[in-house]
Amino acid sequence: MRFKSAKVEGYAVYAISGTNVVSFAIDFEEADTKGLLGFAVERGEVGKNNRAYMKGFKVFKKVIPNPTKDTVVTTEFHPVQSFVWDDLAVKSNVEYEYFFHPLKGTPDNLDRSGKEIKIKIKTEPEFSKDEHDVFFNRGAASSQAYSKRFGDTPPDDLPDGKRQEAFEWLSRSLDDAIIKFIGQAKPGDTLLGCFYEFHYKPVLDAFKAALDRGVNVKLIIDAKLNGTVDKDGKVTKENFPRDTNLDTIGKAGLPMEHIIKREANSNAIQHNKFIVYLKGSKQTPTAVWTGSTNISEGGIFGQTNVGHWVRDADTAVKYKEYWQVLSTDPGAMENDSSADKSKKNKAYKKAVEIVSPDLPAISEIPVGVTPIFSPRSTLSALNTYAEMLNKAQKSSFVTLAFGINDLFKQGLKNNTSESHITFILLEKRDLPNPRSTKPFINIGAMNNVYQSWGSYLKDPLYSWIRETDTGRLKLNSHVKYIHSKFLLADPLSKDPIVVTGSANFSDASTRANDENMIIIRGSKRVADIYFTEFNRLFNHYYFRAISQLVAPTASTTGTTQEGSIFLNEKDTWLKNYAKGKLRYKRVKMFSTMDL
Repeated sequence: MRFKSAKVEGYAVYAISGTNVVSFAIDFEEADTKGLLGFAVERGEVGKNNRAYMKGFKVFKKVIPNPTKDTVVTTEFHPVQSFVWDDLAVKSNVEYEYFFHPLKGTPDNLDRSGKEIKIKIKTEPEFSKDEHDVFFNRGAASSQAYSKRFGDTPPDDLPDGKRQEAFEWLSRSLDDAIIKFIGQAKPGDTLLGCFYEFHYKPVLDAFKAALDRGVNVKLIIDAKLNGTVDKDGKVTKENFPRDTNLDTIGKAGLPMEHIIKREANSNAIQHNKFIVYLKGSKQTPTAVWTGSTNISEGGIFGQTNVGHWVRDADTAVKYKEYWQVLSTDPGAMENDSSADKSKKNKAYKKAVEIVSPDLPAISEIPVGVTPIFSPRSTLSALNTYAEMLNKAQKSSFVTLAFGINDLFKQGLKNNTSESHITFILLEKRDLPNPRSTKPFINIGAMNNVYQSWGSYLKDPLYSWIRETDTGRLKLNSHVKYIHSKFLLADPLSKDPIVVTGSANFSDASTRANDENMIIIRGSKRVADIYFTEFNRLFNHYYFRAISQLVAPTASTTGTTQEGSIFLNEKDTWLKNYAKGKLRYKRVKMFSTMDL
């Protein structure tokens, strides 16, 4: 939801609420900001007597010269020195009132004479009866918030009660939502699933419970043979995720007659993660679960992921049809001749494109949900995604697990600092590939493009995530941080576009892999949830990425990063909000949004 305060002494507060995040911006252009040291921020639930100052993270050195990790302060005395701010600790479906107090004076003698700016907001419910519910996990590999709750102990090493609490905190209801989607099926209903990684046992147990209560369950599982054995019979590469999937299926007691092994087209991956809910004996398509979340511990609790629940019959019809295509295990087999391989793969792609034809021009994509499935014979869909990112009116956003596709770069490279603003959240920093013969296209602030990437402050929680993702569970070896796959085009407009699902916005995810995406047009509620979560993740990793870039310079020059610990003791922080700078542009995104 979107909100705006009344204007007070030239200030106006704008807010966008999701389920667990509220993003704020303060329009300051008509205010007297000379001498401003920041804002003390209070929050209270409407109808409850719990108004209190929000906690702060930075301190005035003059007041607290030697803060430690255990230092706790509030914004009453150590204000927010920013015109863009996020509250990451809100509850879903709650009405809040915030009070922003502009502070001047000096750190040890704050002037509180400025009038407070009040704004009332309401967060979105996690579980609703609306067309869409969206569930993001925490997706933060290195987090002060985790450390303050659970110390420096990895979740697996915590006592049972605390361990469960830590997993619930990391999941943020993502695992509960998957299990609840399965749990809605009653005797006589049908669940059709399609999964790449399928080895988080509580979800498998939920499918087994559904079977036991009389639900018809059919699951397509990636079971492709990609392992290798040396001449001595030693396994040098396991069949992943086949072996882990089938082993966990056995442990959960899921009968194999309810499992369809996806084995054809072995050079690509069965990368889907979706469930179709069909109601009653007539198998009426009713709802779809989709998103980026693998059914794995690393997917649900570690890397960034989203689950998306769609209650739309037309969408469910399309997913059912796609599932039926996949259920025949289409595509070439390993022992087929070259001619047969080509023939089978062409037939498979044609069948997919009959279910979901190529996208029309962006202006002709209808309001509502448009599914798009892979593999496809051309890159038409990827071209459309690139156009959404590159030709937005005011702003665009994308998460990328495997680098920036050249189609995206080719469109963005001609943008200038006056073009629409684009934010890119990457798994790894975008750098030249020394093995590539193609010239490297560098995009950045000169194109009004700003990047953040997966990075960490090395601590025990990071070590646990790394071990969970790539060691102990032997998964996610290529993706430790940013696994979500979504794109937002003008999300703060009256006509927002959200693209979300399993595909990595790549050539392979378009023309080779089994993938599913949905394009959601015109839903401000969906766009607001995705926007606030993107904001949270981008800021989380931006701080860490910049810290890593600054650290080598600091070590060679002898400088320190006091700026990341201490507040400015004068109004010099305002320089960061000069016209043309990133922070100024972020404020304008809010102040020009469609309410």
